[in-house]
Amino acid sequence: MTHDPIAPDVVARHATALPRYTSYPTANHFHAGVDQDVYRGWLAALAPGEPVSAYLHIPFCTDLCWYCGCSTKATRRYEPVAAYVDTLLAEIDAAAAALPGKMRLDHLHWGGGSPDILSPADIERLTGALNRCFAIEPGAEFAVEIDPRLMSGQKASAFVRAGVTRVSLGVQDFDEDVQEAIGRIQSFAATKEAVDLFRARGVGSVNIDLVYGLPRQSVASLSRTVDQVLSLSPDRIALFGYAHLPHRMRNQRLIDEAALPPPLERFAQARAAADGLRRAGYVALGIDHFAKPSDSLAAGKLNRNFQGYTADGCETLIGFGASAIGRLPQGFAQNAPTVGVYAALVEAQGLATVRGFALTPDDRLRAYVIERLMCDFSLEAGDLERRFGAAAEPILREAEAIVRDDAEGFVERAPDGFRLTERGKPFVRHICARFDAYLAPGGSARHSLAI
Repeated sequence: MTHDPIAPDVVARHATALPRYTSYPTANHFHAGVDQDVYRGWLAALAPGEPVSAYLHIPFCTDLCWYCGCSTKATRRYEPVAAYVDTLLAEIDAAAAALPGKMRLDHLHWGGGSPDILSPADIERLTGALNRCFAIEPGAEFAVEIDPRLMSGQKASAFVRAGVTRVSLGVQDFDEDVQEAIGRIQSFAATKEAVDLFRARGVGSVNIDLVYGLPRQSVASLSRTVDQVLSLSPDRIALFGYAHLPHRMRNQRLIDEAALPPPLERFAQARAAADGLRRAGYVALGIDHFAKPSDSLAAGKLNRNFQGYTADGCETLIGFGASAIGRLPQGFAQNAPTVGVYAALVEAQGLATVRGFALTPDDRLRAYVIERLMCDFSLEAGDLERRFGAAAEPILREAEAIVRDDAEGFVERAPDGFRLTERGKPFVRHICARFDAYLAPGGSARHSLAI
């Protein structure tokens, strides 16, 4: 399948900065009113029989890539990593003590940074603590993000013994000129070796991350990278747009802004890469994920959280580590972002929550609408009325206005609401923004380009 052309003026008009909507409200609205005491109370109030998910953040890499927008820091010494693991263990114990019992754990995700900076012994220590504090369900998904340049057979074996079922490898682009422009030199051979290490040890799911909109990148260079990635036959592929926010991420100031592709070229890169993945048989999911038809992401209900698109349907996500964000029925809770402050808070109080957001009924309604739009590209009036009753009326009026005012052909009426057209799907973040009660005019500098 190839896309219908979209006029350049349409792309240009919508080359605005908007949230990625991995949460609602978005994290820039979190505040200090949610602290350790509030979070501890939220944990204690969870239903004992409900399954939960967990996210564990490792904020270290051996080198800091220039394009990176993650909360991480570079280190060539292992001592800071080992000390951080000790703090993580203490936080896991403190959170478990606040829970109403030993909770069932359905999904586990380790991100970073580079979790494979950990030694095999520390991988074992962390998984031992999680197994001690949670009842990890048989068949639970355990995903880990890895930097192929750090991987070894010994580390791969340690992750497999820990129970890892899916690995996610950062690639971005294999073009050497692009790699030089983003400060990340990573060969195809090293990437393939990492994939082979895990597959040889029985890991059944491989995800590869690509990025478009990078400096010196072109449709041709990205298309070559897509072909190389397809030769590895990953189960999932994420195709993210580069978020250039140098006012927030100091490392991005090393990027030559003159080498960044303009919006029309950036949009063309995304479309060309998506077309190549579809032709190879991958199912397009949401705005930036692709999966084999047999993958669980394509086979079940799609959801969205801080790690992006997921098959995880748990209402509660417990975050561990510096900057980690937890999502609970009551709201969001985020740990201190810097390792030093995080460690001091855990040592003093067990938990390191410094900000968050307590959800109102209206927040929950709008969060549901935005998540379903991001996942399903549709809004169903009957579904909203069944879930939220009369509170859904303002949303349904806004939905009617969106359909009535649409001049671009982005949406169409459905028997019970509206849905985005193929033409409109790349602009779903613009539709979601219509339901965002917190998105202030002029606040777009906090967010990435929405194309």
